[in-house]
Amino acid sequence: MTFFDSLLVLLFAAVVLLQVARRLGLPYPAMLAAAGVAMAFIPGVPNIPLAPETALALFIAPVIVDAAYDFPLGAARRLVTPLLVFAVLAVLVTAAAVAAIAHLWLGIPVAAALALGAIVAPPDAGAATAVLNNTTIPPSTETVLKGESLFNDATALLLYSTALALLSPAGGPSRITVGAGLHLALAVPGAVALGWGFALLQRRINPFVQDTLGGNLLQFCEAYLVWILAEHLQLSPVLCLVTFAMTLARTPELIHRNTRMRVQSFAVWSAVVFALNVFAFLLMGMQVRSIIGRMDRARLYQSMQFAALIVAAVIVLRFVIVITFNRLNAWRRRRLGKEPRASLRQAILVGWCGMRGFVTMATALALPADLPRRDTILLAAFGVVIVTLVVQGMTLNPLIRLLDLDHTDSALEEMKTVRRQLCTVGLATLQQHDDPEAESLRTFYQLQRTGEIPTVGQPTLERYRRYGLIAIRAERKALEKFREDAELSPDLYLKLQEELDWRELTLLPEHERVIEEN
Repeated sequence: MTFFDSLLVLLFAAVVLLQVARRLGLPYPAMLAAAGVAMAFIPGVPNIPLAPETALALFIAPVIVDAAYDFPLGAARRLVTPLLVFAVLAVLVTAAAVAAIAHLWLGIPVAAALALGAIVAPPDAGAATAVLNNTTIPPSTETVLKGESLFNDATALLLYSTALALLSPAGGPSRITVGAGLHLALAVPGAVALGWGFALLQRRINPFVQDTLGGNLLQFCEAYLVWILAEHLQLSPVLCLVTFAMTLARTPELIHRNTRMRVQSFAVWSAVVFALNVFAFLLMGMQVRSIIGRMDRARLYQSMQFAALIVAAVIVLRFVIVITFNRLNAWRRRRLGKEPRASLRQAILVGWCGMRGFVTMATALALPADLPRRDTILLAAFGVVIVTLVVQGMTLNPLIRLLDLDHTDSALEEMKTVRRQLCTVGLATLQQHDDPEAESLRTFYQLQRTGEIPTVGQPTLERYRRYGLIAIRAERKALEKFREDAELSPDLYLKLQEELDWRELTLLPEHERVIEEN
């Protein structure tokens, strides 16, 4: 098979698996990772090698930018303590514990063991977002999970690069230790400064590419360029991209940008990020064949025992850290006469949201070929990924229901409340105008505001939608007849069809406007 043939096979397989996951109500990352393992052992299935130095940037950079762009900075300030605990302290503690197990159990050198700890320590942004995509949990819990998965990669990758530096001590251990210390000291502020500088530069470029297809393409080019430049400067590419995206998201010109381009940009980014996630999880599962193929039976058995121990360690450690922090924080706030911010049930949920993903696998595959016990480390990393994705990922939604943390109904009520407040603002703005056009708009806003609470004898939003959709369906039939009778050009037909599409979108209820996978 050629590379293109292999790509098509994977695409068709992914589409089938995604439909199975959607109908069974399973998170698609878990389904794809498990299927990747199964496909790896089917004779004739293409083996697509991954270049680690390319794969890490290819799959991670857009996911980081997409998540950071939508991350609420104000909420991050309010939750800075749990974010620091989970994104920094938890990663360091987990990495140290895994390194100790690897060194004491198999005698793996300390630097190599530390590299393994850095590899398996951070939960993955893509995995967490994908699994939680269709579940509404308490806002503070969701913010902590998404913020943790944004920043913990930076901590882990800095620790990983330090461990790799210690593996080749040119100039002696003391020189490497000093160099690693300087690297860590400069990598964080340097990355933040570089990301902020790129965002300011993009603000200057935006007026030249705004409302163009080239502007959308430039967004992806910038994501990869920022990552690559940060790597060449030995800064943290994750922190650099997070700073870049969060700064850019708060640019006034982008907030008030052309509505048509914002909708298109969101559609393009969501489709591309989803496709990258699909490929990442599926390809990640398929790498197991080459790992196992290089081991004899005795070594494979020992490596699987070690992998099981590492899997248990990362799951248990996360629970211990999360529950301990939750109880200490609750005790401290009660001493101050305040209510705890997070309940024990929320802590249990956060403790179970420890899915590892492509970051873990890509960094493992990037290990030097001459690393002691490299295949054992690779198998342990893959075991952590597959078990956390499949076991934790597939049980996460039932756990949310068991803990009574599904806030879908309250989220819908919150959305209705905010929508009514927005409509009130719109009505107040139109009060100074008394012409027929303003009256028509006031009627629409009044329907939007009161339509959620029907009253006897009052037109409701549901009736307004029904009448509007009936009229649009009739217009569509007429438009199709005009096209069949060759009374208008294809270009004009598409423009009129788009107008009807936009009007229909404004009338459809929320659940019919959402495009999602599972």
